[in-house]
Amino acid sequence: MRQNNWTWAALVLLGAAALLLLLMNRFPGALDSENAQMRFVYGVLLLTLVGSGVLMGWRERAGVALKQALTWIAIALVLVIGYSYRDVFSDIGSRLRSEVAPSVPVTGEPGTAYLSRDMTGHFHADALVNGTHVRFLVDTGASDVALSAADARRVGIDFSRLSYTIPYQTANGVIHAARVRLDEVTVGGITLRDVDASVSQGGLDTSLLGMSFLGRLGSVEVRGERLVLRY
Repeated sequence: MRQNNWTWAALVLLGAAALLLLLMNRFPGALDSENAQMRFVYGVLLLTLVGSGVLMGWRERAGVALKQALTWIAIALVLVIGYSYRDVFSDIGSRLRSEVAPSVPVTGEPGTAYLSRDMTGHFHADALVNGTHVRFLVDTGASDVALSAADARRVGIDFSRLSYTIPYQTANGVIHAARVRLDEVTVGGITLRDVDASVSQGGLDTSLLGMSFLGRLGSVEVRGERLVLRY
């Protein structure tokens, strides 16, 4: 019986090859496009799965063979639908992730980052500064990327070289900061190099993603509950 199965499999493959040659000869260029090729692959896959289900149940009752064929058809449909709507499923997954962790940037394409508004009504961004994770509050009113003292230490800023000569007006009053330059700041799919920043002497608990980063982008746009950054 096993030898007969291999014979049938060989005949099926030869038949599929003959059908492919016939179609290419009868309809030249019909399989040139990617969509046409994928439809042909789907069709061959579906016929193969159905045929294998029927062959495996050939010696059993007709009901078993039919159930196996229907099972393979369902599996094939799930695979086809999953592949066809992969972009939609990916977008849904990104949206769910942004709802669970609003500060984690979602990258739609290179040079973009999407941030979701958190429960406080603000936009936060998990970024990489010189390869180190820093959580920023997005602040278009801040002239610089402002690092808190704690984040500056983690990034590797040498405090012995800092000169706190720049005054900043905050909600808690005037604080002084030192000018620094960051080698690299990455938010989602956006990476900027040589970013001007400042390190506060005190009074700043959360680092701010200010205009020395945002001002170098092509656009910063609020769309409902999402902040869209494009380089």
